[in-house]
Amino acid sequence: MKKLVKAALISGAILLGASTLSPFGNTAIVSEAAEVKMPSISGFVSHDELSRELRQIERTSKGNVQVEVAGYTNQGRQIYKARVGTGDKVVLIQSEIHGNEKVGTKALLEIIKEIGNNNSPKMRQLRDELTIVAIPMMNADGSELNRRGNQMTWEEVVAKFPQLDGAQPSWNYYTYVNEYWDYASAPGFDVNRDFNPDLDYVPRPKDFPGSSSQPGWFITPEAQTVRDVYKELQEEFGKVDVFIDLHHQGEYVIEDTDIPVTLSLSGVFVPDPSTPEGAKYREYADTYDVEFSKQLNVAAYDALQQMGNSPFGNISLYRQNLDLPGTALGSFALNGSGAVLFEVTGQTQSFGQKKLGQLKKAVKTGVYGILHSLSTEEVYELDPEDYHDIPLTGGRVQN
Repeated sequence: MKKLVKAALISGAILLGASTLSPFGNTAIVSEAAEVKMPSISGFVSHDELSRELRQIERTSKGNVQVEVAGYTNQGRQIYKARVGTGDKVVLIQSEIHGNEKVGTKALLEIIKEIGNNNSPKMRQLRDELTIVAIPMMNADGSELNRRGNQMTWEEVVAKFPQLDGAQPSWNYYTYVNEYWDYASAPGFDVNRDFNPDLDYVPRPKDFPGSSSQPGWFITPEAQTVRDVYKELQEEFGKVDVFIDLHHQGEYVIEDTDIPVTLSLSGVFVPDPSTPEGAKYREYADTYDVEFSKQLNVAAYDALQQMGNSPFGNISLYRQNLDLPGTALGSFALNGSGAVLFEVTGQTQSFGQKKLGQLKKAVKTGVYGILHSLSTEEVYELDPEDYHDIPLTGGRVQN
């Protein structure tokens, strides 16, 4: 069972590797006769449990945490945002944009609870210096189905955007069937290809089907909701200083070693608009700040290295030289946010509770490293060139 789960989730769950699918997502491991095998997700947070947990956190925080419904998924589930802190530096964190990447949601709930309820000097400083907005389980429909994509048909998109009648479906539209997912009977989109650096973009037929190196369209309600939260924070504070996105990846080793990666980081998702390679993003040259993104990644890496000689030190740099403006990270980085990708190893169903606890702790340690360094302003003293000293991710784990 472990090998089956691992193979399936490696094929579909790597954040930035969806380009291995066809432009329409239909030819990847297709078998109409396949019997779909749903791995167990017991021990992880359901949407109902998320709702109860957030309300409990809000009640026990004595006013420190405010929970609101930011929007709704295509199937009508609430997308929540939890806000803690009153500082003028803004951090937006989301989890489960891919519904089968679940460790980040558990970590994010614990972080919000701890910051909201703990009155230690460090936690009070976080609340005083930062405004932290969390969107846990943003793709709740995908989470309930334990799959990467949301649940939405192209026909529903056209009904909401009639100007797209006759356009080809977007390249990130999944309709395939394999032994793990049945998108034929319940199609969906990779929501993390539905963002656009133009936050006011309205879908146009000529922009479809698109590709991984082109912006998305904000056709899914999940992406629209996150975009709207981002814009509201921009309006309130002037900018969103930091955006953190919590993901999973396959099982890899650190380059030139046989050491399994615990977590990969990255802060580069599009070419620099001030370079020839990034010329198509020239209008964002004044807002894009890749050096700050690198400093944030160094803060996370340093915090994890301080855990000592343990799996928490097995941190790598995710694949670089990417051009992914349709991701939330790429879109928000171009809009001036320092951006950080967390990619924990494997998938939630691949490991026992001890391993999952380690992965959750790794995510929390890295996120807290960013938050504390931002609240003390130590992050601005870090050398962005140290980002390039983080060891690269190597090949897949060989079993």
